[in-house]
Amino acid sequence: MTPKMPNCSFILFLIIFQAVAASSLTNETDYEALIAFRGQITSDPSNALSSWNGSIHFCNWNGVTCGKKHQRVTALELPSLKLAGTLPPHIGNLTFLRMLNIFENGFSGILPEEIGRLTRLQTLSLDNNSFEGELPRNLTNCADLSHMGLGGNNFHGSIPEGLGSLIKLAVLWLYTNQFTGKIPPSLGNLSALTDLALAKNHIEGDIPPQLGQLSKLTHLRLQLNDLSGPIPPSLYNISSIVMFAVGGNNLSGSLPSDLFLTLPKLQGLYLGINMLSGPVPSSITNASELVVIVLSSNAFTGPMPTDLGGLKKLQSLFLGGNLLGTKQGDDLRFLTSLNNCTDLRAVWGNYNNLKGTIPDSVTNFSTTFTLLALHENFISGAIPSRIGNLVNLEWLTLYDNMLTGRIPDSIGELSKLQLFSIGLNNISGVIPSSIGNMTSIIYFFVLRNMLEGAIPSSIGNCAHLSEVDFSQNHLVGNVPEQLFGLSLVSIEAAQNNLTGPIPYRIGKLVNLQNLDLSENNMSGEIPSTIGDSVVLQWLYLQGNHFSGTIPPSMSNLKGIAFLDLSRNNFSGQIPGFFADRPFIQNLNLSFNMFEGEVPNRGVFQNLSVVSVTGNSKLCGGPLGLQLPKCIEAAPKKGHKSQSRMTALAIGISVSIFLLLTGVIISARFFYRSSRSVREETVTSLTEDRHLKLSYMELSQATDGFSLANKIGEGSFGVVYKGILPSSEQTVAVKVLKLQERGARKSFMAECEALRNIRHRNLVKTITCCSTLDSQGGDFMALVFEFMENGSLEKWLHAVPNEAGGSETDMTLGLLQRLNIAIDVGNALEYLHHHGQTPIVHCDLKPSNVLLDSEFTAYVSDFGLAKFLMGDQASGRTETSSIGIRGTIGYVAPEYGVGGEVSTKGDVYSFGILLLELFTGKRPTAMFSGDFGLHEFVERSLPHGLDQVLDPLLRLKDVQGNLHECLVSIQRVGLMCSAAQPNERMDISKAAVELQKARSILLRGKTGRESCVLDI
Repeated sequence: MTPKMPNCSFILFLIIFQAVAASSLTNETDYEALIAFRGQITSDPSNALSSWNGSIHFCNWNGVTCGKKHQRVTALELPSLKLAGTLPPHIGNLTFLRMLNIFENGFSGILPEEIGRLTRLQTLSLDNNSFEGELPRNLTNCADLSHMGLGGNNFHGSIPEGLGSLIKLAVLWLYTNQFTGKIPPSLGNLSALTDLALAKNHIEGDIPPQLGQLSKLTHLRLQLNDLSGPIPPSLYNISSIVMFAVGGNNLSGSLPSDLFLTLPKLQGLYLGINMLSGPVPSSITNASELVVIVLSSNAFTGPMPTDLGGLKKLQSLFLGGNLLGTKQGDDLRFLTSLNNCTDLRAVWGNYNNLKGTIPDSVTNFSTTFTLLALHENFISGAIPSRIGNLVNLEWLTLYDNMLTGRIPDSIGELSKLQLFSIGLNNISGVIPSSIGNMTSIIYFFVLRNMLEGAIPSSIGNCAHLSEVDFSQNHLVGNVPEQLFGLSLVSIEAAQNNLTGPIPYRIGKLVNLQNLDLSENNMSGEIPSTIGDSVVLQWLYLQGNHFSGTIPPSMSNLKGIAFLDLSRNNFSGQIPGFFADRPFIQNLNLSFNMFEGEVPNRGVFQNLSVVSVTGNSKLCGGPLGLQLPKCIEAAPKKGHKSQSRMTALAIGISVSIFLLLTGVIISARFFYRSSRSVREETVTSLTEDRHLKLSYMELSQATDGFSLANKIGEGSFGVVYKGILPSSEQTVAVKVLKLQERGARKSFMAECEALRNIRHRNLVKTITCCSTLDSQGGDFMALVFEFMENGSLEKWLHAVPNEAGGSETDMTLGLLQRLNIAIDVGNALEYLHHHGQTPIVHCDLKPSNVLLDSEFTAYVSDFGLAKFLMGDQASGRTETSSIGIRGTIGYVAPEYGVGGEVSTKGDVYSFGILLLELFTGKRPTAMFSGDFGLHEFVERSLPHGLDQVLDPLLRLKDVQGNLHECLVSIQRVGLMCSAAQPNERMDISKAAVELQKARSILLRGKTGRESCVLDI
C-alpha cells in the first residue's frame, strides 16, 4: 500500500510555528542575559541602566541595539559610564552579538569562558577596566573579530598562541596588563592587522621576526616590557608604519643606515631606554613625516647628523643619556638646522659627550619652542645673549657644563619660563635684576658658579617661585626680605659671603621644607617666627656668626630631620624638646657657647646623630658624650659642716660597696652550686630590671615552640613568634640549637654584644634565658621585640603567597630601600665608632636586617660579633665566637685567606647588601663572564644603570635627579665592596653619602625629564 503524502499546507504551518517558537525562545534568552548583566552591576552613578526594566522592550534599553529581523541583541555599548561589577557567564547567550563595548568603566573579575560562544562578535572593547585572570583560550572561536581591545586591565599569563588564527583582526590592544612570557610568532599571521599594542606588560624574549609580515601595520607599540635582543630587520621593511615604539626594554644592536628610507610614513620613533648603540643613521634627514624622535638612554655614539631642516613636522627630539659627541668639539651644529622645523617644541640633548658652544641660532627657534635641555655635557662658551627671543620657553637646563660669561639680561623676557637651571658651570657677573620679570618661574638654580653681587630684590616679583639655589658662589649682601614673601619650599644659599640676619618674615614661609644658609657671614638671632614654618625638615645654619638662644618656637618644628647650628655663637641651654623630635637624623650643635645640662633621653641617646663637641660649659647627657657631670649647688653651711658631710658620704659609700661585693660573691657561689635545680632562674642581659622569663613561660608564649609560630632559622638558632602570657606583648624568641658546635659561644657573644649597645637601628633585646627545658636538657634563648615586616631577605626575594601576600605585594619602593640602607649604615657606624668598644658584626646580610611596621631597619643576630680591643687598626682583637665569620657572598675576601677581623669586613658586607638592595640580585647569583655582583654593577655604570636596577622598582625613566641619586648609591656600594680593605669607604662617609643621595631624590633640584614613552 502506497503511503499517504502529508498535506503541504500542514507542513508549511508546522515550519512557521517552529520558527516563531524558536524566535520567542531566543529573544527570551537575550532578555535573561541582559537581566543577568544588570544583576552583576554594583555601581551605576549616572543611572545609565535606569531604563533597563519591564516598562519598555529590552531592544530599547540604553546601550542595547537589536537586529530588525529577529529582535536579537547585536550590540551592547556602555562606554565611559563609571559602571562597576563583573561580567556574568550569561553574556555568552547573546549569540547574535557583534559589538561588546564597555570601555573605560570599573568592571572586574575574570573574563568568562562563555564569551568564546559569541561567534558573530566583531568588536570586543573592554579597555580600561579592572579585569583579571588569564585570557580564555576559546576567544579564538570568535573568528569574525576585527577589534580586540583588552588594554588597561590586570590580565596575566601568556598571550595565547591561538590569537594568530583570528585573521580578520585589524586592532589588537593588550597594553597595560600583567602579561608574561614571549610574543607569539603566530601574530605574524594577522595579515589584516593595523594596530598592535602590547606595551606596559612583562613580556620577555626576542621580538619575533614574523611580525615583519604585517604589511598593513601602522602602529607598533611594544614599549615598557622586558624584551631583549636586536630589533628584527624585517620590521624596518613595513613601509606602512606610522608609529614605531619599542622603548623601555633591553633591546640591543645598532640601527640600519637606511632606516628612515624604508619607513617613509614614520611619524613617531620611540627607542628610548634600551641598550642600542652605534651612530644615529644619516638617513634621518629624509624622515620628512617625523614628529617625535626618542633615542634617550641608550649608547648611541658619534655626531648627530647636522642637516635636520627637512624634518619640518618635527616637534620633539629626545637624545639624552647617550654617548653622542666627537673630539672635534663642534657637536651642536645640528641645532642650527632645526630653525626650519616650524613646529619644534622640545630638544633634550642632556647627559651626552657634546662639546662646543651653543649656537646663537637657537634663539631663532619656532615660537612654539618650550624646552631646551643640554645639561651634563661639555658645552663651553656663553649663554646666547638673545635667549630672551624664545618667548614661550618653559624649561632651560644647562647645568653641569663648562659655560662661562654672564647671565644675559634678556633672560627677563622669558616670562613663561618655569625651570632655569645653570648650576655647576663657570658663569660670572651679577644676577640680573630682570629676573623679576620671569613671573612664571618655579625653580631657579644657579649653584656652583662664580656669581657675585647681591641677590636682586626683584626676585620678590616671582610669585610662583618654589625652589631657589644660590649655593657656592661669591654673592654678598643680605638675603632679600622679598624672598620671604613668596611660597617657597626650598632656599639654598650656602657658601657665599652673605651678611645680615635671617629675615623676620621667615614665618611667612609656611611651606618651607629646606633652608640652607650655611658657610656665610650672617649674624643676629634666629627669629622666633621660624616656628611658623612648621613643615621645615632641613635647617643648615652652620659656619656663620649667629648668636642668642634657640627660640622656644622651634619646638613647633615637629618634622625636623637635619639641624646644623655648628660653628656659631649660640648660647644658653640646649632645649629639651630636641630630644622628643622623632625624625631627627642629624643634630649638630658643636662649637658654640651652649651651657648647662644636655638632655639624656630621646635622640641624644643616639651618639651617631648628635654632636655637641666644642661647647665647654655643657655637662651631663649620655656617657658617650664624655661631658663632665653637672654639679648641683652646695648648701650654704660652714666648712666644718661640709667636711663632716663629706666624711659621712665616704663612709656610707664604702659600706655600700662592701655590702654589694659580698652580695655579688654570694650570688656567684649560689649560682655555681645550684646548677642541678630543675627550673633555673632566668638571667637578664644587664640588670634585674629586665624581664625574667622561665622556660615554661616561653613555651606557653610560642604554643610549645610549634612550627606554626616558626618565623626563621639560622645556623645557631630557630626563631619563633610568641605572645607573652603576662603582658600579651608580641615577641620574637630565638632558641639556640645547642647541638650545633659554636652555638653556646654564639649565645654568649650575642648576650655580651647586646648588653653593651643601644641604638635605634639595632634590634632591642627584652631578655635572655639560660635554664633547663622540660626534659632536663640545657635551654638557651634570646627574646627580642617582634618586627612586623620580618627580614629584608623576604622583601628582596619574596616567595609568592608567603605571609598571605603575593610577590607584587612584597615589593619595596625606591625611597624605602634607601631609608633601609641609611638605617643599616647608621647602625654600623654606631657599632664601629660610637660604642665603648668597637664591635664588628661579622655577619651582615639581608636576613639579619629586620623591618618594623614603618619599615625602619634594625640590625640583628650578633652571634658572630667581635669586640676590637686595643689598637683597632692593628687587627689584634678579642673574639666572642670562633670559626670563619660571615656568609658566602657577603663575607670579606680577606677573611677567606686568614685575614684578621676588622670593621672593613663589615663595610664590605654592607657594600654587597647595598648593591643587592637596588639590583634585586643575590651576590651568589650567576653572572656572565665569571663576574660577581660587584663587577656586574661596576661595568654597567653610569650609562648602563637601567641594566642593573631591580625590575620590581619599575623605574622606566631614570634621568635627572633620579639618575644622579641611583648612580651615587651604586657608587657607594662599589666603594664599600672593593676587594682591598684599604680601598673601602669608611662607614661614616658611606652613611653621609647615602643621606646626600636621599636629599637629591627628595628635594628635586633639577626637575625630571620625560621620555614621552607612554603613548
